[in-house]
Amino acid sequence: MLRNEKEAVIAGVAQLLAERENLFVSDYRGLTVAELAELRGKLRDSGATFKIVKNTLGGIAADRAGRDTVKPLLSGPTGVTFCGDDIAAAAKALSDFTRTHPKLEVRGGVLESSLIDANAVKAIASLPPRDVLVAQVLGTMAAPMTGLVTVLQGTISAFVRALDQVAQQRAAAGEA
Repeated sequence: MLRNEKEAVIAGVAQLLAERENLFVSDYRGLTVAELAELRGKLRDSGATFKIVKNTLGGIAADRAGRDTVKPLLSGPTGVTFCGDDIAAAAKALSDFTRTHPKLEVRGGVLESSLIDANAVKAIASLPPRDVLVAQVLGTMAAPMTGLVTVLQGTISAFVRALDQVAQQRAAAGEA
């Protein structure tokens, strides 16, 4: 690879490292070009990008982007999945791909600025999709308000029933 080509690769990887907070690193040894294309397609569907990175160039890019936490994962054949907004979807796509292609070995990743291992990536893959998580959080936040409305409605209903009974008693007393 020529020097200017290396510089372009370093700049591209450094830009991805700066833009994307979360990434997963895999060993792609033994996968064919067709299998890697399939993996890229699945990751693209989840908003992630898969890039094969030479370790030396990846280390230089990590230095430039200020992301030194990536460096321990750069050894052997390295494929980096740069996650989009939905981290769980990218982890799930990787996990699903490893079930059908066991040659892909997830080494770990970086979640914001913390180094995570392969088991943590599997745990992230088991999370529900982002839309479901948002719905669960909103449901949890709405539950106390729904309870309050129910209690207030019950209190008001009881007050109205009590007033109605008083009115009926006075009407019965007035007739007698």
